[in-house]
Amino acid sequence: YQRRVHGTFQPSKMVKVKAHELRTKSKQDILKQLDELKTELRELRVAKVTAGAPNKLSKIKVTRKAIARTLTVLNQTQREHVRKHYEGKKFKPIDLRAKKTRAIRRKLSPFEASQKTVKQQKKATNFPNLPYAVKA
Repeated sequence: YQRRVHGTFQPSKMVKVKAHELRTKSKQDILKQLDELKTELRELRVAKVTAGAPNKLSKIKVTRKAIARTLTVLNQTQREHVRKHYEGKKFKPIDLRAKKTRAIRRKLSPFEASQKTVKQQKKATNFPNLPYAVKA
């Protein structure tokens, strides 16, 4: 990778970004690296327009993928922290709830399904099911 520093091109310190390495870094470090990747991408795009070296054109794809990988790790860690925050609470944000299907989400809970009306309760107490045996 090449990077323009004060008018001259110098080799960049960017190597292929690995997700497992990003997960060990702090949020500030990841954001700093993301900013560097974006500036590098801008410079590569300028080089593309000004008919730069072919090796720079091939680095555009690598840089884009590195940016995507960095953003993915950032979003995953952020969602993980939010999940921990809402764990055990009664209500969760919609995007953290189980997706399932619309019908399943609207289905009565086992407790709600087992509830009986006053009329059903009276009928059950006044007219219990009597056991009986059938002669063979």
